Amino acid sequence: MMLAFILKGMGMSAGLIMAIGSQNAHVLRMGLRRQHVALTVMICVVCEMLLILAGVAGVGGIIQSQPFLLSMARWGGAAFLIWYGVRSLRAAASQQSLVAETGGAGLTAGKAALAVLGVTLLNPHVYLDTVVLLGAIGGQQAGDGKYWFAMGAGLNALIWFVALGFGARLLAPLFARPKAWRILDSLIGVVMLLLAVNLLLG
Repeated sequence: MMLAFILKGMGMSAGLIMAIGSQNAHVLRMGLRRQHVALTVMICVVCEMLLILAGVAGVGGIIQSQPFLLSMARWGGAAFLIWYGVRSLRAAASQQSLVAETGGAGLTAGKAALAVLGVTLLNPHVYLDTVVLLGAIGGQQAGDGKYWFAMGAGLNALIWFVALGFGARLLAPLFARPKAWRILDSLIGVVMLLLAVNLLLG
């Protein structure tokens, strides 16, 4: 039974976490540029696990009963996504952004941490997906099953972000070309702006 709960948590989490979004786009970009990849991945995994545990513990119900919390997160998240999207589009037009940097040059650990926390915690969808949705499903599991469910969901997050962040290096030869960086930054910018519009309209 324990394994069944873990696999269920992994399966439910996989369907949500692998969708294209601001967090995954940011992790991919950091992985390609080899900038503070371990720090970025660690923060994503820890945030994901904490949010899932919070949802399983019943925080999702509190959020649903206080819609103004999601409303505040929506406006703040939209503002952040617009800023990130515009920055990416500007980077696509800048020659400096088209060089695959290594070792985190020009970006401090503090700024890298703030950036990943921003794309993770300022996005209301992360609360809907992890705290409300996964929390509601996990909370319905019998006995200690909800905690095994949360463990499975957290394990999936660990596997996914490690693969995305460190696996991005396999694409390094492709992104040695300036055109590839220009396309990636343009796509990220468009995705961020579309997510922001979606939040505001929602």
